[in-house]
Amino acid sequence: MSPEETEGLSAAQREALGCILDTLIPKSEDGRLPGAGEIGLAAAIEEAMAAQPALRPAVALGLAAFEELVAGMGLDGFAASPVAERARLLEELGTSQPAFVPSLVFPTYIAYYQHPRVVVALGMEARPPHPKGYEMEPTDTSLLDEMMKRKPLYRDC
Repeated sequence: MSPEETEGLSAAQREALGCILDTLIPKSEDGRLPGAGEIGLAAAIEEAMAAQPALRPAVALGLAAFEELVAGMGLDGFAASPVAERARLLEELGTSQPAFVPSLVFPTYIAYYQHPRVVVALGMEARPPHPKGYEMEPTDTSLLDEMMKRKPLYRDC
């Protein structure tokens, strides 16, 4: 394996990835929901890259192409641009690196909707479901009556 395949992202790449993630999931207009980059999900993408090595080349090539694309405006210029302009630049990036944005979407969404700030902002408790659990309606076992009347689909040996 080459060093690029085993090393994590540089600080500059993490910062660029944070801006990209804020474009994928921007802060809500009312400020209740944070942007994906704002809550540090670049680290979650790094973890996904470590767990799924096939993800690393798409992200590495995409970040390199992103750096070239925004070289003239600088990272601060990209981050300060309106969301619509950032989205347009990511679409442009998608023509040269078609695997980049789609490879980020799934791990970003998973990490975002599990993040405690997002869970609380959605009105849920930021806790695991067990041992406290969630309230469930009682099961209506009468729904199984017809199935219970049937003969078994197997035979005893």
